[in-house]
Amino acid sequence: MTEISAARRGNLLGVVDRFWRKSGYRMTVINNDAEYPAIYARTRDGFGVRLRIGGKGQAFFQVDTPCVRESEVADSTSKATAPLYEGMEFIPRPNIHSDFWSADGSGSAAASRT
Repeated sequence: MTEISAARRGNLLGVVDRFWRKSGYRMTVINNDAEYPAIYARTRDGFGVRLRIGGKGQAFFQVDTPCVRESEVADSTSKATAPLYEGMEFIPRPNIHSDFWSADGSGSAAASRT
């Protein structure tokens, strides 16, 4: 739920891109759009992974699995530490400010809050 400023979106995608490549993922698509950038990759096991930046700098990590058989999954034994947004039609816009990720790139964290 952290807002990623336009000035920091390339930083985030770069960090994730380098980690995925180091992990042996094959990059399949790189979208360098200034407002809504995204990167897509495939793991050695056939999982598709992507990071997209949406409206107001909201980051979306998504994973597509290769073919699997349906199986029972046990309920979590721990409580969620963040809102689950269960029953909501839409996930709310990002509402958390980070002095780094939300900064406008001018070097002034306060400038990004005005």
